[in-house]
Amino acid sequence: MLSPERPGLFRVLCLFALFEAGCLLDTGMLFPRESSSREVKELSGLWSFRADKSPDRNLGFDKAWYKSRLRETGPVIDMPVPASYNDITQDPTLRDFIGWVWYEREVVVPARWITDEGTRVVIRVGSAHYYSIVWVNGVKVTEHNGGHLPFEAEVGSLIRKDPTQPCRITIAVNNTLTLETLPPGSIQHIDDITKYPKGFFVQNIYFDFFNYAGIHRPVLLYTTPTAYVDDITVVTDFLDNTGRVNYKVSVQGATTATVKVTLMDKDGHCVASSTEPFGVLKVVDVNLWWPYLMHESPGYLYSMEVRLMAANERSTHEDVYTLPVGIRTVSVTSTQFLINKKPFYFHGVNKHEDSDIRGKGFDWPLIVKDFNLLKWMGANSFRTSHYPYAEEILQMCDRHGIVVIDECPGVGIKDIRSFRNASLNHHLDVMDELVRRDKNHASVVMWSVANEPASEMPPAEFYFKTLIQHTKALDPTRPVTYVSNSHYARDKGAPYVDVICINSYFSWYHDPGHLEVIPLQLNTQFENWYGKYQKPIIQSEYGADAVPGLHSDPPMMFTEEYQKVVLQSCHDVFDQKRKQYLIGELIWNFADFMTVQGITRVVGNKKGVFTRQRQPKAAAFILKERYWRLANETGRLPPWTKYPCSL
Repeated sequence: MLSPERPGLFRVLCLFALFEAGCLLDTGMLFPRESSSREVKELSGLWSFRADKSPDRNLGFDKAWYKSRLRETGPVIDMPVPASYNDITQDPTLRDFIGWVWYEREVVVPARWITDEGTRVVIRVGSAHYYSIVWVNGVKVTEHNGGHLPFEAEVGSLIRKDPTQPCRITIAVNNTLTLETLPPGSIQHIDDITKYPKGFFVQNIYFDFFNYAGIHRPVLLYTTPTAYVDDITVVTDFLDNTGRVNYKVSVQGATTATVKVTLMDKDGHCVASSTEPFGVLKVVDVNLWWPYLMHESPGYLYSMEVRLMAANERSTHEDVYTLPVGIRTVSVTSTQFLINKKPFYFHGVNKHEDSDIRGKGFDWPLIVKDFNLLKWMGANSFRTSHYPYAEEILQMCDRHGIVVIDECPGVGIKDIRSFRNASLNHHLDVMDELVRRDKNHASVVMWSVANEPASEMPPAEFYFKTLIQHTKALDPTRPVTYVSNSHYARDKGAPYVDVICINSYFSWYHDPGHLEVIPLQLNTQFENWYGKYQKPIIQSEYGADAVPGLHSDPPMMFTEEYQKVVLQSCHDVFDQKRKQYLIGELIWNFADFMTVQGITRVVGNKKGVFTRQRQPKAAAFILKERYWRLANETGRLPPWTKYPCSL
């Protein structure tokens, strides 16, 4: 089942999951927050763990491991959640394991959750890579296709069947990638037993980061009343000094309901209210949400409290949910990106969810450290390369005014077979899930539907036209892009995007060692793209590898000096073009990160301006000086922001 040996069944399961996901999108995916009517129980910590190393990776299903305690069916080890499993042990076969792994945790559920049948109990998985099935007390409650995004299921009836027993949660996760997954990949079997062991296979991937796997974000149990606020959608605008919050509240489980919506400022004062489930809240003397370094009070958030009073055949319920709301606008012209009707220039980074030991596992100390480094260097933005980041990271961006280009996992779409209908349908569903999750974040100003696809192939135009138009229909308020690596503007999807994003590595992957070509080739790239499409451009990736502590003068590749000169040469061209149509520059990469082993990678990708341990290379100081200068050139900063600061 979902094993490298049985690709046919994998496709069947994918199609089933797509149909199921399509049904689930009728409901909301609000981030679980505690309130007077809601509780959250986080299940982070040690789980029992086993990798299914049987030849077909199917033993766990054949023996129904989910029907009893995992330790009763064989040996288990401790595994932290959230974390990637790959770097936790000393077992090299687990680091590179492809197939099913099994997690289990027994949870004591509060008695009041069990005795009160007016309480919904929901299990929520923040992210697991990539295909997941969840059982509670041996009963399957949900499955989900794809990583990086949350999924959940109601489990109250199951835990009430035998309230004397602990709640046993079993999660099976499979990291196999196929041509129809996002990101795509393929399984290659090699049968030459004179060179390879029997049953040898490899997972081919078409992206340059390590394929970490496991349960990467927190697993939660949370409660709501049986009649509850299911979803909230907000769209904001302003005219002069009056803000407008267009809102819609969706309710589930009620035959009759009344809603009270209250918008409060940072001090808790009510600035607008309504008793309708949808409408417009008008805010006089509005405090707009501004990006970091663009205003003296960046990241201003109001709180929208939604209070539901609902009744069904048996009882009356009250539900309270509070949503942070930033009031701002986003628009695009042929030469500018506007936030609150003011020109905004992206000077930021590309990142990865990646660190030592944890892999892609959610980690608060690392997140806070990264935000301190972003603000220290004067970065005002980043792209979630190449997948959606944790919701908690976007919440940090909302609070601190860090602007986000929100990218889906559409990276490595290189094979023409990945442009077929099955792949497109899955991609559309992923965008549905992404927009549903992130639509209310003020920091998210643009959707990115892919990174460096083979967009010159004949099927690419229909694929990306459909995908981009679908995303714009989901959210007409934000521009849509995808990231190209075509230097000559030969791109079948570009006519449909709002902003052109280009990745290029002159004097690195092209003409390696020849720094003198950068000004000419970078200028030609910009002129080709703008001349053809007349749309604003972001240099969405540029850079060079630098092994920390490696030096050479004159500069040579892989030294810190070479990385510095590459950046400085690009910056000279950026300064010319940002006076015309260049609206941003995002360095690749914020920090070094792990990749698969290969002859071009020395323990990972070294294009970071910080090491994987978040120590600065020489290039970090180049960017710090540049980004603060760019911010100060706007003339809108108060004196205290002319110096680097921390959170």
